Amino acid sequence: MFSRDIGIDLGTANVLIHVKGKGIVLDEPSVVAMDRTTGRVLEVGEAARKMVGRTPGNIEAIRPLKDGVIADFDVTEAMLKHFINKINVRGYFSKPRMLICCPTNITKVEQKAIKEAAEKSGGKKVYLEEEPKVAAIGAGMDIFQPSGNMVVDIGGGTTDVAVLSMGDIVTAQSIKMAGDKFDIEILNFVKRKYKLLIGERTAEDIKVHVGTVFKGSREESIDIRGRDMVTGLPRTITIHSAEIEEALREPVGMIVQAAKTVLEQTPPELSADIIDRGVILTGGGALVHGMDQLLAEELKVPVLLAEEPLNCVAKGTGIMLENIDKIEKRKII
Repeated sequence: MFSRDIGIDLGTANVLIHVKGKGIVLDEPSVVAMDRTTGRVLEVGEAARKMVGRTPGNIEAIRPLKDGVIADFDVTEAMLKHFINKINVRGYFSKPRMLICCPTNITKVEQKAIKEAAEKSGGKKVYLEEEPKVAAIGAGMDIFQPSGNMVVDIGGGTTDVAVLSMGDIVTAQSIKMAGDKFDIEILNFVKRKYKLLIGERTAEDIKVHVGTVFKGSREESIDIRGRDMVTGLPRTITIHSAEIEEALREPVGMIVQAAKTVLEQTPPELSADIIDRGVILTGGGALVHGMDQLLAEELKVPVLLAEEPLNCVAKGTGIMLENIDKIEKRKII
């Protein structure tokens, strides 16, 4: 009869929804397939993702979120509406309260766009929380004590690095370098080195199956197919882990630099706590082979991979929903 509170991890690559009392009920790619001529939504989520790079001229597979923020307002609204209807949380008499996560450095205008899209898709009250804070809670960190906790959340569109204490962010940085950019770097590397055109899905497969960012830590290979830029015909090549390490060196260097900058700005007492507790890695990008080893070597502190990196933010929204009344008292953005 009555609606439930829901937490949404509105990610560039995936949308996860946590319903209070039920747990994570939805995990789908943030992709919408639309008919260009009529503007009608054809598919949303996994079904639409399968169409990426494989659609005829009149159908377009759109990713409405870019770099952690809304790039296409109407499509984001349609996508959220579809997902909220799918999980069936609306009551007869009331709409659900929503808690949505966003990167740390987004502007007031971008925050307003997220709030409006959520309200139009059926939210009664919409709260925004910063992603690294929610990810840290979801990873099991007790951020409400007066001690330093550091989290590196590598998502699809953004990487958020933050040091937290007393339930809030002390220092943070958000950069637009994450999983999606890794795919593009791999795609461009194959194009440059082998004169072969591949799609983003193939690039993602390479990243998952043979990719590494820590030199010498993985030695695997994969056969990939694409279109030869010279002959225009299909061709198969073999890619090795060492090549992917080379392709990802620059983008990963930017993540390392962001983490170093945050550590440099951290008060000394909290820095001491981080040496004891280590850094927690969350988000899909944290699963790239060797990421924890590389960060541990560069930052000179222990780096631990969270238990379910992909679900940390959604889990965190679940914990925060339990205390949503406290959030309500504290702030409404």
